[in-house]
Amino acid sequence: MPARFDRLGIAFQYPENWTLDDSDAILGRHSVTVFSPGGAFWSVAVHAASANLRELIATAIEAMKQEYDSLEAEDVRETIAGHELLGTNLAFYCLDLTNTAQIRSLQTAHSTYTIFCQGEDREFERVKDIFKAMTTSLLSELDRQVKDL
Repeated sequence: MPARFDRLGIAFQYPENWTLDDSDAILGRHSVTVFSPGGAFWSVAVHAASANLRELIATAIEAMKQEYDSLEAEDVRETIAGHELLGTNLAFYCLDLTNTAQIRSLQTAHSTYTIFCQGEDREFERVKDIFKAMTTSLLSELDRQVKDL
C-alpha cells in the first residue's frame, strides 16, 4: 500500500519503502522530497501562482550547471493526468556515472509547482514509472482540491 503525504497544500502518494524528507517544509519552504532506497529522488516545490514557469526552470538549470560541467539540457512539454507540464530533461556525469534529471513545472490558478526528479541512469530507468505515478497522484490531488472549492 502506498504512503501518502498531505500538508502545505501538497498531496501525493509515494512508495512506503521510500524515505520522505519534509525538513524544507518544516523550515517554512513549501517543498518536499522523497528518496528511493537506491538514492534517486522526486521533489515538488510550490511557488506563488504568479511565478514565471520559464524562469523557475532556467534557475534550476543554472544551479545544475554550477554543479555539473557536462550538463546537457533538452526542453520538453509533457502531458500527465490531463495537465500540460513545461520542462527540461537533463543528462550529466557525477562521480563517473551518467545521471538523468527531469524538471517539470505546472501553473494553476492558485499556485505554481516545480517537480524535480533525478537519479543515476540505471536506477532512473527502474524508477521513472514510479516518478510518473507520484506526479500523476500530485496532479490528481490538485484536481480534487479544485473540485472541492
